[in-house]
Amino acid sequence: MKQEKISGSIRNNIQIDSEVEIVQKNHQRSGELTKGFVKRILTNSQKHPHGIKVMLVTGEVGRVKWVLD
Repeated sequence: MKQEKISGSIRNNIQIDSEVEIVQKNHQRSGELTKGFVKRILTNSQKHPHGIKVMLVTGEVGRVKWVLD
């Protein structure tokens, strides 16, 4: 079954323990994605054009590009 990708720019799409693909600050130019599970949601607003900022369980911080379903 193919994984469905949901936009990471809307906060309601993201829950604690969601599997996501993020872009870390140091990878913004390359667009390199890091896959992991959400530990904390760091953005308070409901939407962000570059993605909601989260912390993964590994401690990595970045903006969510895709929520994996």
